[in-house]
Amino acid sequence: MMRYTWLCLVLILSIESFAQEDSTKSIKVSTYVDMYYSYDFSNPMNFEKPDYNYNYKKHNQLNVNMAFVKLGYQSSRMRSNLALMTGNYAMYNLSPEPNWAKPLLEANIGYKIAKQQNIWVDAGVMPSHIGFESAIGADCWNLSRSLLAENSPYYETGIKLSYTNKKEDLYFAFHVLNGWQKIAIPSQGATPSAGIQLTYKPSNYLTLNYSNFIGRIHLDSLNALRVFHNLYAIYEASPKTSLIFGFDIGTQKNTQSKVAVWYTPVLIAKLNLNSKSKIAGRIEYYMDKNQVIIPTATPNGFQTFGVSVNYDRQILPYLLMRTELKQYNSKDRIYRYEQTTATQTTATMAFILKF
Repeated sequence: MMRYTWLCLVLILSIESFAQEDSTKSIKVSTYVDMYYSYDFSNPMNFEKPDYNYNYKKHNQLNVNMAFVKLGYQSSRMRSNLALMTGNYAMYNLSPEPNWAKPLLEANIGYKIAKQQNIWVDAGVMPSHIGFESAIGADCWNLSRSLLAENSPYYETGIKLSYTNKKEDLYFAFHVLNGWQKIAIPSQGATPSAGIQLTYKPSNYLTLNYSNFIGRIHLDSLNALRVFHNLYAIYEASPKTSLIFGFDIGTQKNTQSKVAVWYTPVLIAKLNLNSKSKIAGRIEYYMDKNQVIIPTATPNGFQTFGVSVNYDRQILPYLLMRTELKQYNSKDRIYRYEQTTATQTTATMAFILKF
């Protein structure tokens, strides 16, 4: 609890110190609740979907995937965010973190270091610089997250130096991080990790992005160097039709093993039916034969093809309804229910309140 008190105090003092001299200041409080019901047709006995799922985890239950309250502050030279959360996402994705860190969705502060240039330094717990999907479902095209997103960082802790040019078509950031999706620094300490993000918008219709991560992974007795690359393109083909193509590839090596490689391509298409309704489809493949990210204890590891389709309806300005049907097909029988199977099929409905 003391840690939350200090975080709040830092944010409040920072806000107060800038508020008196900056007429552009703004303070925003926002709330978000994502409630869902999901059914896994293989009927898992423990009412939980497989370990590589961190969102919409529960089977045959009405549950909360994420709920948070966020305080944000923005001025011409300073910005800060504090967001506290609960729900399945916090419970499962932050399970390795200490208890004090598990409610933290964001806790960061930033300062613009140049008056004439858009150069910022931010520090704290921030959304990951990797990928086009975030932990906030309403900001994503599909109801559930892709295998690519579920098994790469959603959040990160460290320091970021970023630059946006005057045309706002080029963004670059350099990150020094605690590690691969970590808030708390291990008690024995660890070598900082690093990453960059480069985003370029050659037109109003196309966004190109490259992000990476380089750092050592400390897990039990493992001490390995991980190098990870994330690429994606977002294309607004027309006012009604949009496409995303993403591709991740990673390598990992320790002193006792050869270099292990995993990769995952994904293609998402979205169609706006009208101002309140849309549909989206996703095709994806995840290849982790060496079981670096997703252990299966099977001969071929995690080699899985997935397809999903969802329908969204904006019922009210603050209320979104989402439905999705999804299926995974794996090379091995990796799904351990009453009987092992190579296929998983799920249907999910969610209602999202966003103020």
